[in-house]
Amino acid sequence: QVFPSQDPLDRADFNAVEYINALFPTEQSLANIDEVVNKIRLKIRRLDDNIRTVVRGQTNVGQDGRQALEEAQKAIQQLFGKIKDIKDKAEKSEQMVKEITRDIKQLDHAKRHLTTSITTLNHLHMLAGGVDSLEAMTRRRQYGEVANLLQGVVNVLEHFNKYMGIPQIRQLSERVKAAQNELGQQILADFEEAFPSQGTKRTGGPSNVLRDACLVANVLDPRIKQEIIKKFIKQHLSEYLVLFQENQDVAWLDKIDRRYAWIKRQLVDYEEKYGRMFPPEWCMTERIAVEFCHVTRAELSKIMRTRAKEIEVKLLLFAIQRTTNFEGLLAKRFSGCTLADGTVKKPEVPPPSTNPFLEDETGAETDEIVIEKSDTDKPKKPKVPDNPFHGIVSKCFEPHLYVYIESQDKNLGELIDRFVADFKAQGPPKPNVDEGGAVLPSCADLFVYYKKCMVQCSQLSTGEPMIALTTIFQKYLREYAWKILSGNLPKTTSSSGGLTITSLLKEKEGSEVAKFTLEELCLICSILSTAEYCLATTQQLEEKLKEKVDASLMERINLTGEMDTFSIVISNSIQLLVQDLDAACDPALTAMSKMQWQNVEHVGDQSPYVTSVILHIKQNVPIIRDNLASTRKYFTQFCIKFANSFIPKFINHLFKCKPISMVGAEQLLLDTHSLKMVLLDLPSIGSQVVRKAPASYTKIVVKGMTRAEMILKVVMAPHEPPVVFVDNYIKLLADCSTDTFQKILDMKGLKRSEQSSMLDLFRLRLPAPPPGGDSSGSLSLSAPTPEQESSRIRKLEKLIKKRL
Repeated sequence: QVFPSQDPLDRADFNAVEYINALFPTEQSLANIDEVVNKIRLKIRRLDDNIRTVVRGQTNVGQDGRQALEEAQKAIQQLFGKIKDIKDKAEKSEQMVKEITRDIKQLDHAKRHLTTSITTLNHLHMLAGGVDSLEAMTRRRQYGEVANLLQGVVNVLEHFNKYMGIPQIRQLSERVKAAQNELGQQILADFEEAFPSQGTKRTGGPSNVLRDACLVANVLDPRIKQEIIKKFIKQHLSEYLVLFQENQDVAWLDKIDRRYAWIKRQLVDYEEKYGRMFPPEWCMTERIAVEFCHVTRAELSKIMRTRAKEIEVKLLLFAIQRTTNFEGLLAKRFSGCTLADGTVKKPEVPPPSTNPFLEDETGAETDEIVIEKSDTDKPKKPKVPDNPFHGIVSKCFEPHLYVYIESQDKNLGELIDRFVADFKAQGPPKPNVDEGGAVLPSCADLFVYYKKCMVQCSQLSTGEPMIALTTIFQKYLREYAWKILSGNLPKTTSSSGGLTITSLLKEKEGSEVAKFTLEELCLICSILSTAEYCLATTQQLEEKLKEKVDASLMERINLTGEMDTFSIVISNSIQLLVQDLDAACDPALTAMSKMQWQNVEHVGDQSPYVTSVILHIKQNVPIIRDNLASTRKYFTQFCIKFANSFIPKFINHLFKCKPISMVGAEQLLLDTHSLKMVLLDLPSIGSQVVRKAPASYTKIVVKGMTRAEMILKVVMAPHEPPVVFVDNYIKLLADCSTDTFQKILDMKGLKRSEQSSMLDLFRLRLPAPPPGGDSSGSLSLSAPTPEQESSRIRKLEKLIKKRL
């Protein structure tokens, strides 16, 4: 189909019969057949005419195409001829331009060479004249003129580097070098004469000649400048080495102030006498101060090694404090630009410890380690980040900081002993239910002292002494955990003073265990809260220590062991609380197992032993909850551990109740349901604010107590027919242990012969273990969903009702 058409004859699925039927739908319409035939013939004639016209029109197409192609070929030939003409003309034009500009190029090159020659000759004239003048001025010591001239001569000489092959140029270059060497030696001799190494300094002020000589030294070899500086500073500090010799009384640490007072006077004297002699960019005042620092550091190191036994903590801290203050004064006065010269690299040590000081300053309010800030710490901290002189002298004290560390060791030992004595004298904290379990105040004191030690030590050193201090911290964290926390946990019997958690857990089931008093419960909760605070704060302490210590030593700081120790204290405290409540419930469970359940005649309210268990829970749990209000997660742990301990024990005592009558089983089922409700409500029992129990705890209680209910419902079920009884047991309990099944049969009071056949049937009815599974363990059956469980319970209830 070339063009769209609505004509039915043009359709692809044209059907002649349908078309004719459409034209003549009825017999009456056949009367118009002649008219229709005429229309179709007319249409055929028109189509023939159209086809004939189109065919005739295409007769001359081939001839027209050939004619157009010939015309195009002719046009291309003409275009090619024109392009060739243009190319020929362009080549002729280029040749003409070259002939015209040939002479201009030669003139241009000549001009460039002439200009270069003139410039070079001018430079040569300047160089030759400059060298002559330089030699003459050098002999006359006209350093002021020499300084400017020498710089110009050196600059001009640079232009002749490529002409050094010419003998005259090379000779001039050698004369310049000789003049420079002569100037250098001459200036050094002048300074030696003005400031002799031996004897006293020249009394007169600095001369203009020396001032100009310094300007010349700026242009000469840098070694000349360094030699001048070195000799001047050495001569300037020669008096210091004599006054503060090792054998002098003023050289010891207690008179360290005199050293710094002396250099302050010397710097003032230098500014007055020699301040204008040296160029400002030489920073001579700062260089003198820096060299003084290095000399002082070496001298102090030597004298402290000799008299190490005389160093006391107070004396050491006094010397460090004065030295740190002096370094801060240098930072205010000087920029530290000379510290990068030569071999002066020592002040670059402090940067790793800069950020923690800034963070400590800005983040002091949110830092849990810092309970209170010492005012004396605050002004020191800002010095370090902006102080390039930090450690330039005080580093010499670092090898002797073991005295400080030993002092802190002794102080912390006394602090722990004082904590122990205070606890014995004041007794456990008073129970305060409104505020919850109070954290022992001693732990806050301990960490405040830790903070002060850490800040002070980080200002003294961020190297090995910080590692040594960390070791001391670890030692006393462990001592605090065992002496103050674990050592004060109440014991369950007065006869055995060293009773531990392990021995508590190993006590026999029926033994009388003394119940903790209200004060003892509050003490356990207080110790638990303290341990939790210490655990969190120790983690932050580790982070702060890592921030302050050098990056290379960061990996050696690890307080994980101490955090584990506090975790053990928390675990022991929770276990004590669980053990106490568990032991209080033991007599009631023992009474339950000793009742004659086969003689129970009717089902009443909950049994007395249930009331006893609930009473103990209502006595203990609210106290524990209120005292652990600040550490809610550990109260949840207590609830979970108690449920994990009490429910298995309750089921074990349930198995001891034998034989049980139908009514007795119903009473036990009622009691079990009452206990289940109480346990589900355990986290908020006795509280005015009812909170939903954690899902993890609820899951444990529901799973454990539902098992107890299933055991009783199996006991209530008839054992005839045996197959139904065994299948119900397997479905309800999902426990394929023969021991458990044996206990169920004992509870029902079946005879041995009946039990034997029942056990054989039980073994036969057990589902086969999955291939490749562990056949040694009990069969793993999927736990029933709540819907399946409820339907099973309804079936069992119907079965019991039918029997009744």
